[in-house]
Amino acid sequence: MKTLPSSMQQIRSAFIWTRLLGVPFWGMLYLFSLILYKEIHISPLQISIILTLKPVSALVAPYWSQSIYQRPDLLLSNLVKANILRYLPFLFLPWIQSAWILILAFGLYMMFYRGVIPVWMEIIKSHLPDQEQRSLIAYGSILDYAATALLPLLLGIILDNYDNSWRFLFLCTALIGLLSTLFLYRLPISQALYPTLDVSTKKNSSASIWKMVTKKIFTPWKNSWELLKNDRQFLKFQCGFMLGGSGLMIIQPTLPMFFVDILHLSYTKMLIALTLFKGIGFALAMPLWVRLFHRWNIYRLSSGVTALATLFPLLLLYSQGHLVLLYLAYVFYGMMQAGSELSWHISGPTFAKEKNSVIFSETNVLAVGLRGCMVPPLGALLHTATSSTVVMLVGSLLCFLAFQYLFKAGAALKKEAPSS
Repeated sequence: MKTLPSSMQQIRSAFIWTRLLGVPFWGMLYLFSLILYKEIHISPLQISIILTLKPVSALVAPYWSQSIYQRPDLLLSNLVKANILRYLPFLFLPWIQSAWILILAFGLYMMFYRGVIPVWMEIIKSHLPDQEQRSLIAYGSILDYAATALLPLLLGIILDNYDNSWRFLFLCTALIGLLSTLFLYRLPISQALYPTLDVSTKKNSSASIWKMVTKKIFTPWKNSWELLKNDRQFLKFQCGFMLGGSGLMIIQPTLPMFFVDILHLSYTKMLIALTLFKGIGFALAMPLWVRLFHRWNIYRLSSGVTALATLFPLLLLYSQGHLVLLYLAYVFYGMMQAGSELSWHISGPTFAKEKNSVIFSETNVLAVGLRGCMVPPLGALLHTATSSTVVMLVGSLLCFLAFQYLFKAGAALKKEAPSS
């Protein structure tokens, strides 16, 4: 599947500009719950809803990309509409007073942000060679982490010195993000890469509304279930990724109490750890992960990710009285996240090979949603029944088990490779 170099360059430019122009807004969104708590005094319940909307949005997002499954003629329109709709509510933010409407706008943004991931992965997979795919995804991820590393600290200066500036910062950054739509309109989606499709619509007056609704609801889950039953290699990847991701997510509910009640951190110190040092680790490690991906299979790469994840909770536990260990923990977290972003995004095209990758990426998104709905509440219950230390140790143990599982899967795949 060869495309013109100019077409490949246009796709690269559109992907990079979409990320780059979205960086200022992503930086503001990173502080969303902190801003709402400080400026309009949202309740703890509302804060917890904001924290859960990210994983919950992953369960809803596949319904947006479902329309393009086996319909590449809809790739471009799906991408453009989602890009407009995710920023649109924030254009009215200076005049919105209800915290619940603001939270709804946040949830819609996350849904559309995740919903276009399968669309982008299919476009990149179909139009770019393998090495270019990995490099482009890595570069886009670095841009995202540049936002979380630098912009919250820079925007914090404006927020601290100008009252009510947060509303207009959201408006201005949303307008900047919307400009990326201009690049999407010119994407050269090559229909020659796909089989001829019958896109005619057939009327079916006898089909009930209930059947159509339930079909739309259950189709992504059914497709993912069939995929996992028929593709054991992808199932292994999902099991290992679910186990490692659960280890990290189970500690999330205990982190605020750990930072405030045990480490007694100021907001500045928390932001430095959560943004600056995590971003440094991400930026330093991403080029290394890309090089390793050329040598390692995806299981072995993911085992390296979970090995770093195992160390993160342990370093947090030992950071009491040693702030440098807290910053080191988040350097390791950023390094881990870099490998995780690469392996998670590239897993769809990797396992799909010559097949349509949308269903693989949709399954990834659904798995994130399931994990996000189930694991954090378990972490909160465990913290209530025991302590932060126990939760951290359990999280580290789960990551270690994921490391063992993925390392063995990688070794087995390497043995099979010569004979396959």
